[in-house]
Amino acid sequence: MGTGGRGSPPVRLAELIATLSLAGDLGLGQPMEHLARSCLIAVRFAERMGLDEADREAVYHLALLAWLGCTADSHEIAALFGDDLAFRAGVYHVDLGPRSMLGYLVSHAGAGGSAAHRARAAAGVVLDRGRTIRVAMATHCQVTGQLAARLDLGDRGLGQRLARCLTQTFTRWDGTGVPEGVGGDSVDIATRVVQLADLVEVHHRGGGVPAALAAAERRNGTQLDPAVVAAFAREGTAVLDGLPVDSSWAELMAADPHPRPLADAELDAVLEAVADFVDLKSPFFAGHSRGVADLAAAAARRAGHPPEEVRMLRRAGLVHDLGRAGVPNTIWDKPGPLTGLERERVELHAYYTDRMLRHVAAMADVRGIAALAHERLDGSGYHRALLASAIPASARVLAAADSYHAMVEPRPHRPALAPQAAVTELRAEGRAGRLDPVAVEAVLGAAGHRSRRPAGGPAGLTVREVEVLVRLARAASTRTIARDLGITPKTAGNHIERIYTKIGANTRAAAALFAMQHGLLRSLEPIDS
Repeated sequence: MGTGGRGSPPVRLAELIATLSLAGDLGLGQPMEHLARSCLIAVRFAERMGLDEADREAVYHLALLAWLGCTADSHEIAALFGDDLAFRAGVYHVDLGPRSMLGYLVSHAGAGGSAAHRARAAAGVVLDRGRTIRVAMATHCQVTGQLAARLDLGDRGLGQRLARCLTQTFTRWDGTGVPEGVGGDSVDIATRVVQLADLVEVHHRGGGVPAALAAAERRNGTQLDPAVVAAFAREGTAVLDGLPVDSSWAELMAADPHPRPLADAELDAVLEAVADFVDLKSPFFAGHSRGVADLAAAAARRAGHPPEEVRMLRRAGLVHDLGRAGVPNTIWDKPGPLTGLERERVELHAYYTDRMLRHVAAMADVRGIAALAHERLDGSGYHRALLASAIPASARVLAAADSYHAMVEPRPHRPALAPQAAVTELRAEGRAGRLDPVAVEAVLGAAGHRSRRPAGGPAGLTVREVEVLVRLARAASTRTIARDLGITPKTAGNHIERIYTKIGANTRAAAALFAMQHGLLRSLEPIDS
């Protein structure tokens, strides 16, 4: 089964969908676990309504999936209304019927711009009469439907039902939503329940049960089904009683109707879908995550990393920018230099990635690499500002691959660098002590450039000598090293002597320090000897 590292339990599909929902939370301008708590509200409510097992299963998955498409139109939303996160957060406080939607759009048009820009943007919205935002809603539904199809949620009819429900994400009971004219009982009951749960979670978090009940009542008969609102008026207090405040993750996983562990190939396929979805945040990021993952894996193979580490590194590359959803597109798409505050918000995306992946214990090794993609050996990186000794070799390769790939992609403030210019700049980062020169050359070689130094480790260590050094640093005996690597104890001893000569050490402690300084240790757990 697919795991994040040796000895880890298999990763479950629901864990990855829920992890992606954390990105959806940020894209909606909400704190993490908004969708997780919404899902629990929806599931609890569905049970108290007496919905059958098939309905409850649809509710569970739909609550986590329905709002993920918000990243797909972030570029367009930001161009029209400024901060896309703030724009979506405000929607929870307005019942967006045709008239009120137009008023909301006009009030937010050109946000963050000059008075003249805001006036022009508002006039454009009035002339457009909301057609652009309705297209964005349809795009959201289409993209989320494509994601759900790639996740392959089963052959019990669930996939087909979710596909239908996802086209109804922006429907309204009164038929004035998207698609226009679809309303009433033609909207799937799972959609109607999830729409209510998404709304009441926000208001419950801000004002408790009374605020949640009042929010549902205000949209009674317009956005929301009157029968569903009436049922919530009866059951809402019981549904919301005891709802987790800080973290709902454990309860969310326990509510999974049909836990599905993923085999290795399935895990890779799901992570590829996640990567492609993450890159929809801005057109400037299209293909970035998958490209970085493939380049990093190729560089690691070239540098002689073990196959399991190469696999972990590719997976880390696929998810290393998961946290981008938490930064508004007014920053990602800005054509000029960023302010200090804007840079701080950019740096937060690495923290968000770290925090999102922390929930999936089986992907601890993947998280340990992905969260370090923007660290630098001299401590100038983010989000932890780590120094070289705390950055393992695999993360150094990922950092170099991410840097190179970003250089050869266009960005709003510059065109894509020519390949040779990227080579020059990447090597300059290595000489300056920010990137690992060995990782730089491995990445450049994998990208098709002529590498200046052979693949291997620092101080001229061969790939085999690096493997021996890692085990030696963890206090493995010569006999254990030989057994692990399938060589004789005499050969292992010869390797150890050559290692000491090359690195200028003659004790295990000195060798361990060298290994840590050069990022060769992925963890510090001892190897049994």
